[in-house]
Amino acid sequence: MERNLALIALFAALIAALGLIPQITLGFGVPVTAQSLGIMLCGTVLGARRGALAVLLFLLLVALGLPLLSGGRGGLGLFASPTAGFLIGFPVAAFVTGLIVEKWRGAPLTLVAGVGAAVGGIAVLYVFGIGGMSIVLGKTIGEAAALVTAFIPGDILKAAIAGMVTSALARARPQSVLSRA
Repeated sequence: MERNLALIALFAALIAALGLIPQITLGFGVPVTAQSLGIMLCGTVLGARRGALAVLLFLLLVALGLPLLSGGRGGLGLFASPTAGFLIGFPVAAFVTGLIVEKWRGAPLTLVAGVGAAVGGIAVLYVFGIGGMSIVLGKTIGEAAALVTAFIPGDILKAAIAGMVTSALARARPQSVLSRA
């Protein structure tokens, strides 16, 4: 139990630390950040439940006003901004990513974690993000979807990195990849 709490807190801190990497804000208000890599790693390393809990802890701290999002942003107002859908989708993305890695045992971990990160950390997250952008910006789903196409190459790269990091961690310290425990 204590180990789980420590890992959940550690991965919430990892997401915050990845926000320190300078962001690139696109013209419609949504920044390109490394934090979605943290969301992917929460699922691939911690598994579905613990990964989602780490992200929920991170979001709680953001909602309380801590400037943990890229660019030093924090506060409840972010949950009514163009990024709101992405924020709401973060824990679901981590959960789906972790669930895929936990259940799919028949392939190499690098592939499984990469695919899990792509499905959860890209496809699932985009559903929430596009929906949120559509509502907040007053755009159609198609228009909002067109806006996020700029994120696709970077997010594919992040999913590949999540797969490689998870696999390397499993080789170095197999007991630390809880999604495979």
